Amino acid sequence: MQGSVGASVIIRVRDEQQSLERCLTLLGAQRGLSGGVEVIVVDSGSEDQSVAVAERHDARVAFVPTHRFTFGGALNQGAQLARHDVLVSLSAHAFPRDDGWLARLVGAVSDPDVACACGDVFGPDGDRLTTPVAQDAALARRRPEWGFSNAAGAVRAELWRRRPFRADLPGCEDKEWALHWLDQGYRCVVDPRLVIDHDHTHDSLRGIYARARREAIASAGFLPGAPDAGAGRLAREWWSDTRWYESAARARLSHRRAARLLGAHAGRRAGPPRPAPT
Repeated sequence: MQGSVGASVIIRVRDEQQSLERCLTLLGAQRGLSGGVEVIVVDSGSEDQSVAVAERHDARVAFVPTHRFTFGGALNQGAQLARHDVLVSLSAHAFPRDDGWLARLVGAVSDPDVACACGDVFGPDGDRLTTPVAQDAALARRRPEWGFSNAAGAVRAELWRRRPFRADLPGCEDKEWALHWLDQGYRCVVDPRLVIDHDHTHDSLRGIYARARREAIASAGFLPGAPDAGAGRLAREWWSDTRWYESAARARLSHRRAARLLGAHAGRRAGPPRPAPT
């Protein structure tokens, strides 16, 4: 990427008018990109005022029928309309913390060896990040649940054109896409300076379970080898994998963590994803 660089920000939305309003307002306040910013909202059947909010903020709006929605498919649809060299995916309920976030995110993929970038406060082993991590294929395979996220991440448009996100996966299209390019020798930058406010702490236990199940099913569609779906693995994870918690005791008593582990267990038992709807 040479000369002025801009960003095409793609936001998937369905019935999130209040969050989308805040998200677009914060995007409009971003500074430091000489090539400009365009916003593309992909709506999957909103019945509230989400589309009107997008139009009021001069975003381009694309539509996908609810029954045909997949996370990767919606991003691909938005990316087809994009005109910049960097594609940024952003959840409608994800909020930049300052007006330089987008420029920093775009700058993170300026290195030709970097395929994608995102933020995180924790490293792959649960340690708190203070400096960027350049994830490679070996690290991605050791910790496949950690790394690139389409909740707020950037990819090089040239690489997306060569290989779009998989539309047949029910989730984890971001991890799958990144792993493909990491296997080709690229890197994914995970930087604490790129963290946004993206809060799922108020999700219901049912929602946490469903998300974990969906992501486990998706992972079975691209990670090699048959996953261990036995109860023994579930027990080992509950007892031993206490990353991101202040203490092992707190982790083992967390209802939210239990819902996530049970959902992942159910997803592994369900096996690879079925074909996407047509």
